[in-house]
Amino acid sequence: MSNAPPLEATSALPFRRLGIVGTGAMGRGIAQLAAQAGLEVSLHDARAGAVEEARSFITDVWTRGVTKGRLNEKDLACYRDRLHEAADLRDLAGCDIVVEAIVENLEVKQELFTHLEAILDDQAILATNTSSLSVTAIASACRLPQRVIGFHFFNPVPLMKIVEVIPGLRTTADVADRVEALGQAMGHFTARATDTPGFLVNHAGRAYGTEALRLLSEGVADHTTIDRLLVDQGGFRMGPFSLLDLTGLDVSHAVMESIYHQYYEEPRFRPSPITRQRLTAGLLGRKSGEGFYRYEDGQPVVAAEPAPPAADPLPVWISPEDPEAARALSALVSAAGWPLDRGERPTGESLCLITPLGEDTTTAALRQGLEAHRCVAVDMLAGLDRRRSLMTTPGTGTRYRDAAWALLGDDGTPVSPLNDSNGFVLQRVVACIVNVGAEIAQQGVAEPTTLDRAVELGLGYPRGPLAMGDHYGSQRILTILDNVFAATRDPRYRPSPWLRRRAALGLPLTTTAQPI
Repeated sequence: MSNAPPLEATSALPFRRLGIVGTGAMGRGIAQLAAQAGLEVSLHDARAGAVEEARSFITDVWTRGVTKGRLNEKDLACYRDRLHEAADLRDLAGCDIVVEAIVENLEVKQELFTHLEAILDDQAILATNTSSLSVTAIASACRLPQRVIGFHFFNPVPLMKIVEVIPGLRTTADVADRVEALGQAMGHFTARATDTPGFLVNHAGRAYGTEALRLLSEGVADHTTIDRLLVDQGGFRMGPFSLLDLTGLDVSHAVMESIYHQYYEEPRFRPSPITRQRLTAGLLGRKSGEGFYRYEDGQPVVAAEPAPPAADPLPVWISPEDPEAARALSALVSAAGWPLDRGERPTGESLCLITPLGEDTTTAALRQGLEAHRCVAVDMLAGLDRRRSLMTTPGTGTRYRDAAWALLGDDGTPVSPLNDSNGFVLQRVVACIVNVGAEIAQQGVAEPTTLDRAVELGLGYPRGPLAMGDHYGSQRILTILDNVFAATRDPRYRPSPWLRRRAALGLPLTTTAQPI
């Protein structure tokens, strides 16, 4: 499933002529890649003038490529000559494969494919670019369901270098292999997945936004703080609330509900009432001028980050439960010039720093026999480099909270205070992402390496979910989930068997074969 460069010789391609029904953003992007790969492309759209608009748009893209030196005039002329208008569906009769990129409606897609079956040769393939409908359900209306397959690109198609190849239950292996070869010839990574709700990328992406919404609903932090933590600590390109604003709640909430219900209310995918309420209020995001953020001239208005309070140094006692975390915090205390309490138990009025995984500060403090009013928890999952996160108990004294905040921010690194919760922000979101990915592997939706690469390309995560688990440590991820589940009894946090078994054996999460 490597990324092959576009092929110019049609003899090297698995198809000669490709038809596209629907010339919106997705259809245009697919047409552009197909023509560049060497296929003759026939475009059809029910709206008058839509095909000419699409051809003009694609030609403008290629013309800009010539201006920037990415293409030459010969390339432009060759590509442009491969785009043809199919004024009527019957004009697609000579196509080897037809890709539909029309409205996301099962009945409409079934009706289109039924019409196409009466036009195309029996060997021609029918491909759907659906992002949310069952390929098997679309194929069920067809005379030859074995030639129907999912071929799901992402917007913008030329830039998102991934396409999901989704065989239905009756799709033949030859059809899947040929369509996968086509995707590779078009320059994309091909992620083969089973026909399950959300397929691969949208399925794997369920945890990021829904867990962030859960944290917001619990009052752990505001949306800006959650975004900052996941970008700075987690390395995500965009925080979940910025992403929801970019996509638009009219789209995002519908996807959340659809996948949740298609999985018969699986708790791991549970949406939040927050998005339903904000959708009702018209707070869609960038497109409405206000979402979780307010927008001025297209830019979000973001609240300034609070500065650390002034605080006199206190002796600092650090829990020894996590030796690596304790060493890192000890070095930070020494660098700040604060006194370090080296006793086995905290003495006097020492500030107590603890480093729980999946526990709230209250539970971790009481379990260790510490005075809760002196305890502050620090999230050490990602270390202390780009942003630090502290969490207090409901009874932590202001003096100790301010001291911990001042200490953690002494070298200028930003600090985000949180209200008490199980697992901070980063721990919970990362653990849920890893857990959903592990369950995808457990269910055989895709190969582990395919899953990780697809998520990196399709969602822009710093790592795929299984690689993320290996990076942070599968045992630590399992501990976070076990502790959150024990505290909440919410099956949302029950660990996947794929994760539990590999963590117990010390194996990478990408391991598929049994060790010999």
